[in-house]
Amino acid sequence: MQTDPRVDAYIARQADFARPILEHLRALVHAACPDGVETLKWGMPYFTYRGILLAGMSAFRTHAAFGFWRGSQIVGEGGAQGEGMGQFGRLRSVEDLPPQAELEAMVRKAMELAESGVRPPRATKPKAPLAVPQDMRAALDANAAAAATFDGFPPGAQRDYVDWIGGAKRDETRTKRLALAVEWLAEGKRRHWKYENC
Repeated sequence: MQTDPRVDAYIARQADFARPILEHLRALVHAACPDGVETLKWGMPYFTYRGILLAGMSAFRTHAAFGFWRGSQIVGEGGAQGEGMGQFGRLRSVEDLPPQAELEAMVRKAMELAESGVRPPRATKPKAPLAVPQDMRAALDANAAAAATFDGFPPGAQRDYVDWIGGAKRDETRTKRLALAVEWLAEGKRRHWKYENC
């Protein structure tokens, strides 16, 4: 594996308990993935294979961490989620890691995923349905052109107007924003129309 002197420097400046963990993990990944490359990303050592991130390790004041970039595809949904960064929880010694053969198998699985080109599933959280305030809906319904424009906008453009009106702290400000929103919508304008051609 191609080494990076910055990783040597990173390991050297860590606490006494962390250095053996990081050195063990580094040697293990090197052995299981001889064609990989180590680098520093986000200030921490990472291992890549064919340009794709495999795993990363880090050290903190009281623990170290190791995790696979596609952790759920390699380790599963289990792991020590919520107990530190990565899939193996807060590491305080080499004994906190799974057996070497098991970890090497995980590295090889990460390599297979990188070779296959399969993208990791994206975890997207659906947004709550847009709740248009009653006074805004009434003002829109009173102006057919404004209502048609607003209802034709994608949810993000609608949310821009709803958030702007809902963010007013005083009633006078809300009333002014509502009138301005109806005017702009009647003209077919998005909330940030002034900045569209910048």
